[in-house]
Amino acid sequence: MKKEHSRVVFVWAVVFLLLAILLSALVALNPNDDDLPVGEYNDDLRSFSNSDEMKKFIDDSQEEYNDRNIGASDGPTFFFSGGTAEATTLMDSGGSNEYSETNIQVEGVDEPDIVKTDGTYLYVLTGNEVVILRAYPGINAEVVSRIQLDYYPSGLFVTDSRLVIIGSEYYYGYYLWDSRSYLHVASVLVYDISSRSNPNLILNVTTEGYYLDSRLIGDHVYLAVTQYMYYWYNDNEVHLPVITMNGQARHIAASEIYYWADPAPSYTLTSIISINAEDTTLNQKIYLTDAGHEMYVSEDHMYLAKQHYVLSASRSGSRWFPNTVIHKIAIKEGRIAYVASGIVPGWILNQFSMDEHKGYFRIATTTGGWWGDDSKNNVYVMNKDMETVGKLEGLAPGETIYSARFFGNRCYLVTFKQIDPFFVIDLRNPESPKVLGKLKIPGFSTYLHPYDENHVIGIGKNADDQGNFAWFQGLKMSLFDVTNVYRPKEVAKVDIGDRGTHSEALYDHKAFLFDRSKDLLIIPVQLHEVDESKYPGEIPSWAYGEFVMQGAFVFKLTIEDGFELKGTISHVNNDPNDPYTYGWDSFVRRSLYIEDNLYTVSNTMVKINDMDTLDEIKAIGL
Repeated sequence: MKKEHSRVVFVWAVVFLLLAILLSALVALNPNDDDLPVGEYNDDLRSFSNSDEMKKFIDDSQEEYNDRNIGASDGPTFFFSGGTAEATTLMDSGGSNEYSETNIQVEGVDEPDIVKTDGTYLYVLTGNEVVILRAYPGINAEVVSRIQLDYYPSGLFVTDSRLVIIGSEYYYGYYLWDSRSYLHVASVLVYDISSRSNPNLILNVTTEGYYLDSRLIGDHVYLAVTQYMYYWYNDNEVHLPVITMNGQARHIAASEIYYWADPAPSYTLTSIISINAEDTTLNQKIYLTDAGHEMYVSEDHMYLAKQHYVLSASRSGSRWFPNTVIHKIAIKEGRIAYVASGIVPGWILNQFSMDEHKGYFRIATTTGGWWGDDSKNNVYVMNKDMETVGKLEGLAPGETIYSARFFGNRCYLVTFKQIDPFFVIDLRNPESPKVLGKLKIPGFSTYLHPYDENHVIGIGKNADDQGNFAWFQGLKMSLFDVTNVYRPKEVAKVDIGDRGTHSEALYDHKAFLFDRSKDLLIIPVQLHEVDESKYPGEIPSWAYGEFVMQGAFVFKLTIEDGFELKGTISHVNNDPNDPYTYGWDSFVRRSLYIEDNLYTVSNTMVKINDMDTLDEIKAIGL
């Protein structure tokens, strides 16, 4: 009977949707296509009394949402990986060794990565194993211990005496806390590493759901875990997550779930968890939201964002308009508290599309389809209550944002379709952001990195304009001078390889190492070059290069001389005839330094070279 009722509801929903599309062609409900609809969002935070109340709310809310949107369901979600990075921070290991840290977005807010160092030891995540190496001095480097896991973690944190391993486990065919046969679980392991040769597990935390992301501030690890809400077929009941701490399971009660009264197309339980790595205390807050696909974290707040689609009609017909819902959550010394929520038009590229500065939240979005000619780009400024107080809309029509970066009172945007407009945007007046200058050059940057307050490094791709599209070519790094904000210019560039050349730094800022005090810049590169003998005439723009080598490209970068390639360091046999079946795990993924030793890391090896001469000191198999 219930199935028959669902079919009837679905049929009527489709009928109403088709009628809405037909009516929108005759009646202009929104005469100006530029007036993009933004759904309302109520900040009235509530909690449930019991699971029945929660179940009824979900049913009623989704029915109300469907009525508002003429029977439509949530539109497609666009999720892009990639990013940019903050300048490398120098740290001391016990006041002695100087070393590089993971590239991060916000100073003081560490991000998980596959390799960490404390200036003496390296902690390397490879597959389902964490390898601890005594790293400095390089000539004496050796493996001191290994931690074998039964799943594949995604990242590490290291404090003075703790190693934190974070990731997701996927169980199939297991029966854990109920009758389900599959389960996603986010996992946090904390080890005491006072003895690096004998790490001791002191905390094992698991919670149901998909691990989204995490940060380390001081001794506190903050992570977000999401779990889609749906009923289990065996009893038609809402299932609430279970969190375990050193084997002790605790079932979350409905009264612990916070929610907003506004209807949504679908619901997700978003758990915000803080763990003190030193004393292993844990705090958790759970929110019933439709948000949680991208995360930005400052020292005081966590922002969770997700695309949210609104169906509206205009002169050109009904269509989906993407919005971004942002939830603001205060975090301080392990405490967690909801603050406010807001919504802006458009979709975001990644975490670097968001920023917090002097109490204001800034966000860069693209409206329209990222593949189409109707896209436009925008910057919004929101106050502490997540109310929009300033906006700059309609930038680069027909293009989409390929990279965004906020530096203090400025925002830099790169949009692209055939060429790369590099925008300099003034945010000194939060209520009136404005474009100061722009530069159009071939290609595009997917990653923007501060050199100093007046120079920005960009890494991306060259592109050959073909009129209505462009052929991507090899890698390109640029140095932009924004001293004159009204006339930004490209003062240096370097091209690497031909079409097919790739770098993990294009989409993961943690693969990028830059230190201005040492004039040092390193990225991993998979180099492809075109065999000119195969093209007797002019080489066509679509010609794909052949694999040549993979390794770390080490540059000297200065304002005076630009990019100077010092050399390359490879872990692969670099056989052009067999680049993928042999050596893939030996592709260099990360670079770092301790004092005058340069370390490159792949899944199979740590190689140590002299930073000045690049002469090999030692290679250690993992």
